Amino acid sequence: MTKKSKKELAEQIMMEIVEQYDYSQSLDIPIEELIGIEDQAPTAGIRSLPEMAFYVENFHSDKLFHFDTLKKPYPEIVDPELQFIDQVIDDRIINSLIAPDGYSAAHRDIQPYQLFRMELLKIIKYPEISYRKFCSDEYFGKERKQNRRFIRLSLKTKIQVDHTELCHFRRDLKFKQLMNVLVYFLHHFYKSGCLENAVIHGVDSSELPSEVNYPLCTIEINGNKVRIYSDPDCDCGKRRNKRDKSYYVIGYRMHTLTAINPTNGHSFPLVSLVGAANHHDSLFLKPLIKLAQALGIDIKLITADQAYHDSDGSVLNETGVYVVAPASEQAKLPENVLQTPMRVTCNNSCEIPMDYLGTTLNGHEFRCGATPGECMFASSCPKSRIINFDNGHFQPMPTFHTGSQTAIKVRKNCERPFNLMKKREGLEQTRVRSQHGVVVRSALTTIVTLLIEMAGTRHKPQKKDYKQRELFAATG
Repeated sequence: MTKKSKKELAEQIMMEIVEQYDYSQSLDIPIEELIGIEDQAPTAGIRSLPEMAFYVENFHSDKLFHFDTLKKPYPEIVDPELQFIDQVIDDRIINSLIAPDGYSAAHRDIQPYQLFRMELLKIIKYPEISYRKFCSDEYFGKERKQNRRFIRLSLKTKIQVDHTELCHFRRDLKFKQLMNVLVYFLHHFYKSGCLENAVIHGVDSSELPSEVNYPLCTIEINGNKVRIYSDPDCDCGKRRNKRDKSYYVIGYRMHTLTAINPTNGHSFPLVSLVGAANHHDSLFLKPLIKLAQALGIDIKLITADQAYHDSDGSVLNETGVYVVAPASEQAKLPENVLQTPMRVTCNNSCEIPMDYLGTTLNGHEFRCGATPGECMFASSCPKSRIINFDNGHFQPMPTFHTGSQTAIKVRKNCERPFNLMKKREGLEQTRVRSQHGVVVRSALTTIVTLLIEMAGTRHKPQKKDYKQRELFAATG
């Protein structure tokens, strides 16, 4: 359709919806549907990490020959990174996880695992080029033996994959298939030793601008302007202040759960949700945690910025996960509380600090810390106090807790995966025009980031500090 035809059709549909809509009706629908991520909710058929470990271990148990474990590195693949990734991927398992319904290998020239390998190869080596250029002789001619061998194309023929076939592959991938293949690589990632037993999880978001962002139509509803863009799922939202970019962004926001290694500060992306850019970050916290728990990721503590505050304790009650964020500047201290150092008293007349007991369903409980005979108001004092949860210092896990302070210090490490995914793996140029396409692209980018980190070929050698060099010289 032409741009003019799209605009006319969008305006006609919007006018009919507004005229027939009943504004008096109450909306009793899940938050996932309200923010447009109902297709990214946990569903039946998604395997957890323990289930995936059992599946991988027993996948070849009923087969007479297991060729994948006996395969040797192909001499054509000379890149150490591609060699490592090639050994990690089990083509038969990948086929079983992403093959469409009614799949028959005998009736296909190109198998699903080959298209999956192509997607990985493009993100790893050629993130800046288009899919049309990628699927050409320049990258898959007969002389490109490494590329052809990596995606299992014959070296004796000129057969190639057309870019439209690769496009249809991404479009037809269901969320269940996408999560299962992600869990497969998460299974290998947890076995690789990149993480220690104790990790801190983090949540952060980053914008993904839409490639085509002109509005098809604009309509005013109850004094608010609603714009429909050429990609109907995206919307206009605010971004963090950046000197070289506009204050507004049209597209999506990717909300990612990361795992932070507390000893070295390295962080790794685990799973993401993609929603329109106009929604507030806090709306995605519960759905993201529930999805991660459905995948079998053990989460106890999450560090995040102020946009993800659990000010009412609902995240803790529904998921059992503590969320720690810096205290909001707008939060007021409760009465009879001093901030530095944190000191809670019972009333205006009392100067004896209270002892912290722990959390209740709605707040934090304190008791009188006076010794017998120390307080003159002992007869009339209730000797206990509950301070409700807020987005300041009295979050479900208060900021004066030692673990909270440690988590807040490492929070900035959550930004590292976004820099890798957007700059190194080319996610900033998504080159797709639908929310489902962005979801697929972000999941594949997460897989590639984990594979590159596991391979370790791009790690810079760590420099020894001055004290280490002195010790080495003294010991010879």
